[in-house]
Amino acid sequence: MTTTLEPQQADEVDESAESCPPVLDIVVPVYNEEDGLETAVERLRDHLSTHVPYASRVTIADNASTDDTLPIARRLAAEYDDVRVVQLSKKGRGGALNRVWRTSDAEIVAYCDVDLSTDLNALMPLIAPLISGHSDIAIGTRLSRSSRVVRGPKREMISRCYNLLLRTTMHAHFSDAQCGFKAMRTDVARRILPYVKDTGWFFDTELLVLAERIGLRIAEVPVDWTDDPDSSVDIVATAVADLRGCARVAWAFARGTLPIAQLRATLGRDRRPGPQVDGVPHGMVGQVVRFCAVGVASTIAYALLYLLLHSVLGAQAANFAALALTAIANTAVNRRFTFGIRGSDRVLRDQFVGLCVFGFGWAVTAMALVCLHSFAPDAGRIAELAVLVVANLVATATRFVGLRTLFSTRARSAEGESA
Repeated sequence: MTTTLEPQQADEVDESAESCPPVLDIVVPVYNEEDGLETAVERLRDHLSTHVPYASRVTIADNASTDDTLPIARRLAAEYDDVRVVQLSKKGRGGALNRVWRTSDAEIVAYCDVDLSTDLNALMPLIAPLISGHSDIAIGTRLSRSSRVVRGPKREMISRCYNLLLRTTMHAHFSDAQCGFKAMRTDVARRILPYVKDTGWFFDTELLVLAERIGLRIAEVPVDWTDDPDSSVDIVATAVADLRGCARVAWAFARGTLPIAQLRATLGRDRRPGPQVDGVPHGMVGQVVRFCAVGVASTIAYALLYLLLHSVLGAQAANFAALALTAIANTAVNRRFTFGIRGSDRVLRDQFVGLCVFGFGWAVTAMALVCLHSFAPDAGRIAELAVLVVANLVATATRFVGLRTLFSTRARSAEGESA
């Protein structure tokens, strides 16, 4: 049987027979996998029939293969009622999963890599929290202490560094973004996958970061995993694409182009907007962008105030007054605009911390003036201002670290209370 997924798409779905919708639809994305496809499907079918007590189906998602992968897939679909084929016109694992998951008639959608690097004994633990309703998404993790992983040191280092990057820049709490073993509820997939734009390997990360941001529950299952030495994945190209994806997603969060609050209100576990609002960047990249914008405005304001007050108060007093006034405004704006803290709760304490950071900045700039006047007693206001701006860069870096530590901790605490 041949039908179309959507009117605007030319991708084809081949099914051997009409049947009731399965509980589990496990998708295997393939591109030029003629050698290993049949073995993988046979192993999957055998495991599903003996270890999964639910109606299941294997969907082969062919990503525009140029070898005999598609004919082999069609033969398997014709031979087995629980196998179907989706032929996609464009290459891209993420695009294939996005397309097939959104159009699946199963209750749970999952995927695994065709090399079956992940031990299939983790499949039932993966889908159990979804079937029970406990979680919305489930992922396999190779980075748990109880996981057993066999792979080269280069892949191990890249994987750990990438996940560390996600934790530090986007506050991700999941441990393994790129393990090729994931599942999610289909009703949730239909709601959030339209906002996942990547069609390649970054698809997994983008999905999980968005899911966390809107308050979905992600279950993690330790897996046993054996690296495929014949894998055709280009590690360097994939890493570069992932970094670009991180920057794109961080920028989308910073601009507020994703309906985070609306999705959280309808899909999130607490059904409430949470302590932050649309457009507030949780990740460090977005926070740096906004902090720098506030910093530029503060520096301009500081320079104008210093020049206005210099003739009245002198260099040191003008520096102190200009720094104090801009520090108060800087803390207030960063509190709301950069770190998403609302309301008057603890505002005085936040300003006190901001003034403590200001004290360090003032000390740095004051010492810079002392040094300038020691080496160049006749330096004019422009020279003084130039030295102070440079010194302020050091103070600004310190201010960002201090405020981020304070406000990020506050935001996480508020989020925990709201949940």
